[in-house]
Amino acid sequence: MSGILYYSTNYQSEKVQFWEALIKGQAPDKGLYMPDTFPKLSKSEINSFANKKYYEIAYEVTGRFLKDEIAAEDLYSIVKDAYNFDVPLENVYDRNYLMRLDQGPTCSFKDFAARMMGRLMQYYLNKKKQNLLILTATSGDTGSAIANAFYELHNIKVVILFPEKEVTDRQRKQMTTLHKNISIIALNGKFDDCQALVKQAFADPELSYLDLSSANSINIGRLLPQSVYYFWAYSRLSKNIDEDIIFSVPSGNFGDLMGGIIAHEMGLPVKKFIISTNENDEVPVYFQNGIYNTIAPSRNCISSAMNVGHPSNLARIISLYGGQMDEKGAIHKLPDIDRLRNDMFAISITDEETRKTIKRVYDRHKIILEPHGAVGWEGLQQFFAMNPSNKYNNQLTVTLETAHPAKFPKEIQEILSIDPKLPVSLSNLDEKKEEMVMMENNYDEFKEYLKKEF
Repeated sequence: MSGILYYSTNYQSEKVQFWEALIKGQAPDKGLYMPDTFPKLSKSEINSFANKKYYEIAYEVTGRFLKDEIAAEDLYSIVKDAYNFDVPLENVYDRNYLMRLDQGPTCSFKDFAARMMGRLMQYYLNKKKQNLLILTATSGDTGSAIANAFYELHNIKVVILFPEKEVTDRQRKQMTTLHKNISIIALNGKFDDCQALVKQAFADPELSYLDLSSANSINIGRLLPQSVYYFWAYSRLSKNIDEDIIFSVPSGNFGDLMGGIIAHEMGLPVKKFIISTNENDEVPVYFQNGIYNTIAPSRNCISSAMNVGHPSNLARIISLYGGQMDEKGAIHKLPDIDRLRNDMFAISITDEETRKTIKRVYDRHKIILEPHGAVGWEGLQQFFAMNPSNKYNNQLTVTLETAHPAKFPKEIQEILSIDPKLPVSLSNLDEKKEEMVMMENNYDEFKEYLKKEF
């Protein structure tokens, strides 16, 4: 083995190379893979990104992890093919910006991870002449991004589970209208139930013959590409390399935040991450009192993709800060909570606050936020309100807008009396045929489905 290796957050599995972590998804001990070291980018290297295109920055950043495992020319082709859409940075007021991650083929930030991940998996599977069955749970946008990115890949089949009553019609149709190698299950349950079934299948020895993997953010292959847009935002907005930045990240399963943390570990000068959750406030409560309790069932909020009662990626964050959390949320070794609180500020935003934020931002700035971006924006505003000192005057901030407003037409129409303009990728969904399987929250039923169909 050479280069960076990946350990399990449960510390009971052997370290592996990236391609193994990518293909396996979850470690055999049910932990999540993490790099055992983070390559560092110098100030001058980060400064040079100002003159590079997005895919060129992606090549530089991900290449630091992958240079010992994939030929440079192959990686360059992958990132150039994956990132062929815009990443707008929209000024709201002063030096406070929105980064719109909604210009990809499914109008969600998940496109950034899914498109590169699919191409990397295809690259390794072709080399090893293998096939793969992807199991993925989604609370909204992951499913459509994965379905689109993996659609018609000849050696990969995909099964996506979503909570039947907690995604919008457009989110659902982006998954259920593709067919071919994409299979969709509508579960009578919550996102956490979908995620639990997927994790149980991975750990089931009777299903080992299926060559299972995951495209959720439990897979490290999702996170490395998501670190890139943090570098992108900084390269376009910072005045100089000595300036630091605050990111406000709408957070559900915490994969998006982990991308930012990876960027920070690589040398990006992040002053603080604002962790903005909806009413699923298990992490903000943990930051306040040091006691972690999962929320089951998760609370159904209008920012539906963040309806997560136990974020998988919290185990990675706990590990990075010196602790250990298992897959069920039990903390076996305490992290450095003071350092966590110094680097991050966690806050929960209610649905009422979310709606008021959408209205206020439109009235003041004529900018349309969707519910997830509104949670991120309000989290930043509340952080400023709680920290009124002059040290944040003229502070550079970026709030991540994670999906296109047109994916949430009902809420936008009710709040603003506006029908958001449909992007091309969403414009013809109503004309397409839907196919999905309805299923109860029952592992035996899910297991039999997998054995019968695959």
